[in-house]
Amino acid sequence: MFNGFKMSMLSLRIRIFLSMIVLILIASSLMALISVIQFKNEARRYHQERLDRKEDAVKENINYILSTTTYPLTERNLPYIFKDKIHELSDIHNVEINIYSLTGNLLKSSKASFSVDNVSPPIPKYVIKLVQSSIEKRYVDIKSVDGVKIRSSFSQIKDDKFKPLGILNLPYVEDDSFYENEIQEFLVRLSQVYFFMLIIAFTLAYFLSSYITKSLKTISDKINQTSLDQKNEKIVIEANSREINSLIKAYNRMVDKLEESATMLAQSEREQAWREMAKQVAHEIKNPLTPMRLTVQSFQRKFDPEDPDLKQKLNDYSKTLIQQIDTMSSVSSAFSNFASMPAQQNETLNVVEVVEFSLEIFNEEYLHFESKEEEIITIMDRTQLVRIITNLVKNAIQAIPEEQEQKSILVAVKRGRTMVNITVKDNGIGIEVENRDRIFEPKFTTKNSGMGLGLGIIKNIIENYKGTITFESQPGKGTTFIVSLPIN
Repeated sequence: MFNGFKMSMLSLRIRIFLSMIVLILIASSLMALISVIQFKNEARRYHQERLDRKEDAVKENINYILSTTTYPLTERNLPYIFKDKIHELSDIHNVEINIYSLTGNLLKSSKASFSVDNVSPPIPKYVIKLVQSSIEKRYVDIKSVDGVKIRSSFSQIKDDKFKPLGILNLPYVEDDSFYENEIQEFLVRLSQVYFFMLIIAFTLAYFLSSYITKSLKTISDKINQTSLDQKNEKIVIEANSREINSLIKAYNRMVDKLEESATMLAQSEREQAWREMAKQVAHEIKNPLTPMRLTVQSFQRKFDPEDPDLKQKLNDYSKTLIQQIDTMSSVSSAFSNFASMPAQQNETLNVVEVVEFSLEIFNEEYLHFESKEEEIITIMDRTQLVRIITNLVKNAIQAIPEEQEQKSILVAVKRGRTMVNITVKDNGIGIEVENRDRIFEPKFTTKNSGMGLGLGIIKNIIENYKGTITFESQPGKGTTFIVSLPIN
């Protein structure tokens, strides 16, 4: 299981490479094994055929001797018939010749007499039965003595009337030294060839696995880059594999469907946002309408042209209406600003300079600016950067109670490795824990006035520039907003 897990952790390219190498090694091993088996079969066949040829030649000479002898052709006369001839036959054919009786006793041998008397045993009974029961009246016994393989052929000797006279035995010692040397030389040559082939195979396997997985890697990279909130590119390569082409077509179809889904989702989200916004706007507009209605009705009931305080009452009445109208105007302006984000007019600008310029509209003495660098260049819309800073500073000012004695707001600009960080830190009331997850919601606010659209607007601006906005806050001690924008 552990080996399977480790194998599954390898990349497809490595697995293809290793599979090809393993196949080559297996093929090489099988080729070497088959070659060794083939050599051994050839050696076995060679020794058997050689023994058969010697036996045929010896039997022809024996038949000739039997046909020309003056002795009667009986089993008892065989030692006399071959008394001198057996040594001559052994020398001619370079083989040991033994003649046994039909019961298995040795009658005559080409060995020396003392060797025959001391060494030669009778033929085993099972060999005699196998010779007699076979169609050819012949049996070849194979055995190993001290690691040397010996073949012994046993066949019947017959007279001119095909009557068995005895049993001819030809022992044959297999000499495999020639074939063993051939096998060793062949394996050496084969190993040299396969070593060279293995080097070529490593190279081919590396490039072939790279070629096979190149298209898959392209698809993998595209899939990793696929996101619902961006424009996804299709794969335009043409692979040489039908399966990979099918995978590319499936991915491209998925991109089309994903784009359609993203469009529908965005449209649904926009419609939902506008519905929520419309409810909020209606609610905000309805709030000032109620006191306006009550004020008008009260003035209508109590209107007296002769009242000496008429002018003061009319003035109070007008102020009340103007105040509510201003509230409605503020709601309308906030909604308009949120609904109509101006088109970006990107330009190369100095962030330090623009941030410092944005603070000039504020008169608060406790507002301070800090930057260790005089110039940090980026590309973005100047107006939108000013809008980010003014919104954050305005929120910081409103977060500090008027009755608080020590007030402090610090705006700092600092260069990062790839981003410019703008921090707005105040020592106001802070943000409660239960409100932190909702602070960037478009309609959420903890203030008595306004629609809570400011942070939602600047968050959209920042994210459009691939930036981020975060905050750190402690209730009763203050809040720090951190804006990070890419440095181009």
